[in-house]
Amino acid sequence: MQAAGFVALDVQTKTSAATSTENLTTLEQWLEHISHQHTAEIEMGLERVREVWQRMRCPQAPVNIIVGGTNGKGSTCAMLESILHVGGFKTGFFTSPHLLRYNERVRVDKAEASDAMLIASFRAIEASRSVPNTIPLTYFEYGALSALWIFAHQNIEVAILEVGLGGRLDAVNIIDADVSVVVSVDLDHQHYLGDTKEKIGLEKAHIYRAGRPAIFADVTPPESLTAYADSIGAHLFLLNRDYQYQRMDNQWQFKGKILGRDIARHSLPWPALRGAYQLKNASAALAALSALQERLPLSIGHIKRGLLEVEWPGRMQVLPGRPAVVLDVAHNPHAVRALEDSLGTMGFYENTFAVFSMLKDKDIDAVIDIIKGRIDFWFVAGLPGERGLSAELLAEKLRASGLEGKYSLHTSVGLAYAAAREKASENDRILAFGSFGTVAEVMSALKVR
Repeated sequence: MQAAGFVALDVQTKTSAATSTENLTTLEQWLEHISHQHTAEIEMGLERVREVWQRMRCPQAPVNIIVGGTNGKGSTCAMLESILHVGGFKTGFFTSPHLLRYNERVRVDKAEASDAMLIASFRAIEASRSVPNTIPLTYFEYGALSALWIFAHQNIEVAILEVGLGGRLDAVNIIDADVSVVVSVDLDHQHYLGDTKEKIGLEKAHIYRAGRPAIFADVTPPESLTAYADSIGAHLFLLNRDYQYQRMDNQWQFKGKILGRDIARHSLPWPALRGAYQLKNASAALAALSALQERLPLSIGHIKRGLLEVEWPGRMQVLPGRPAVVLDVAHNPHAVRALEDSLGTMGFYENTFAVFSMLKDKDIDAVIDIIKGRIDFWFVAGLPGERGLSAELLAEKLRASGLEGKYSLHTSVGLAYAAAREKASENDRILAFGSFGTVAEVMSALKVR
């Protein structure tokens, strides 16, 4: 059954899809199915996903924006989506991972995709990947193709695509972007992307396109990134060279020269997303939109309202009430440095209690060292799954960092949060961070949107 307003395209349907999917009727069943269609959780490369996309015969959106980076890419995408939505454009937004529901990964006009939309897209993918030969796809590749199929069927005007990992070999890179944004480059996923910023920067730079606007939104671009942009003839616009932002008391302004046009946006409200670093992300969004101004005309009113209405849960999200509860998915040193700085601007709290868990392939020692000065006591829990790290091993990391006696161990994140909540007074602050799973479990316990 199709959701209301779900527009069908005249796309070839193959009836010889694997019979194992005939009895799949719920989204949960489909997600379980697609999680087992490749032997690896991550398999870098575009050949398989591009072949299936070509078989699906769906057009890409009229305008496409690809956003990558170590951190900040989701917030930048959310601001792009909010501003364009206010401006009257029909948007599609693909992101990952999700916090509470898979539906969060695909949004049309700022609304999560329905189960019916997602199931229809998965059926189309199965039909296309199975004939004439079966092509294995990873969970993320299914997700990217699902989003692109839904966007085509919903006739969106602008697709906003967040890179999942790296850029060069990420599934969204099969799309020919009109503007590409790399928000930041730092160390993360070194096993896949390389062990230096130069190597990682080159991987991320591959979302840039020849002759198209390319934005880099951090203060020190890797030489590999700028060299690659120059080598393909991309129009590279750098923060503090081609565009800049300036903070003011309760406002900020954006200025730049993009594609030969002087752009100035004055008296802008701070984005609804907390953290001073969000101005950098907002300026990247405005630089990208400035490059598309002729195709996507927006007024200063659209921009202001879009910044005020943007939502991006789990990123320096402060819940109402006392004690203060802060949710942040920060899980690498670059993100935790920004989190540490933002905590310092929140005002005085008698104690800060951390609800903490991380994946074992992250730089846990550096994360603890960066933020330990802000935390008075740690409530530690393990995460399930092959990548999860046990509470006991996290405790070893805390002890090695000089935090003996300043933590307690718990069998789940939910129980860790319950213990923190019991200990906290109304003048204290509880911080849940370390992974998407940490924040998701706390949100589930609190029934937070």
